[in-house]
Amino acid sequence: MGTLEGHLMPGMFFLLYSLYYSVLVSLALVRKQRFLKLPLPPREKRGQRWWQLMSLEGVVKLVFSVSGILGEFFYPPGTNRMMIVDWKDPKRPFMFKNNWEHVTMYGFFLLSGVVDIVSQSCLARQKIKLERAAEALAFFILLLLMINHIQGKSVMEIRAHIFFMVPSFLVGLVLTIEIWVPNQPSLWVLKTWMGLVLSNWMLQISIVMYIPPTRQPWRSDNINDLAFLSIFFCWHVALGAAILAAIYGLCRLWYHHYSSCIEVSFTRYQPCPTDPSSEELEKFITPAVLQDGVV
Repeated sequence: MGTLEGHLMPGMFFLLYSLYYSVLVSLALVRKQRFLKLPLPPREKRGQRWWQLMSLEGVVKLVFSVSGILGEFFYPPGTNRMMIVDWKDPKRPFMFKNNWEHVTMYGFFLLSGVVDIVSQSCLARQKIKLERAAEALAFFILLLLMINHIQGKSVMEIRAHIFFMVPSFLVGLVLTIEIWVPNQPSLWVLKTWMGLVLSNWMLQISIVMYIPPTRQPWRSDNINDLAFLSIFFCWHVALGAAILAAIYGLCRLWYHHYSSCIEVSFTRYQPCPTDPSSEELEKFITPAVLQDGVV
């Protein structure tokens, strides 16, 4: 992850995942759903085809994590960072600390994906609490690794990563609370909001560290640069709220338009009553009888 691509890939994954959850949460709030996602029925009552049993979210986590692990070890092509100890050195020093930290982070999100797949596809009944616990663990491991990751970094990098740790902690905290107190709309909103902040800030870190718009590197010894980094993070908190509000507004418009279309279609194409004693059927028959000249 010590490259621009290494920061952009997880940032884009978290962003797409947060946008997906923003749509789910918005529709759930508009429809006044009790559950964000309905629990799956027992395995024997689901479809028997493998794609009907497979957890889509689990597969996405799996693919993302494996891609990240391979990138840490073998990107750019021709490199190999799988060695953890330099056996040729008599002191046996550890090697590639940053890469192994990132691989460990990806590994726990990989574990979360495997738990999702096993819970939703292999077990007789879905274990929702186990899925949330595995995902919460992945975020807390991310926090633990970030604490070690900032050791020896510049003041600018330390502050940028601390800001990243704040929404990560809140997402993990909400997931932990949901193990015992599930299906709370306020927790859905907070988790999704912090997910948007987390992903947007990760992309912002990529810009700060690798491609600053001014073409001048950010300076840790400049008070103004440090101040504006804090200001930008506050803007990202507001940006996350704005994105979530916009998605909620669009989902609300779509839902009401879709509902009105269904109601119009239902009123236009009501089936004709067939009961001879029905008053509605009598209204249709009377004009036809008068046209034939029969009173």
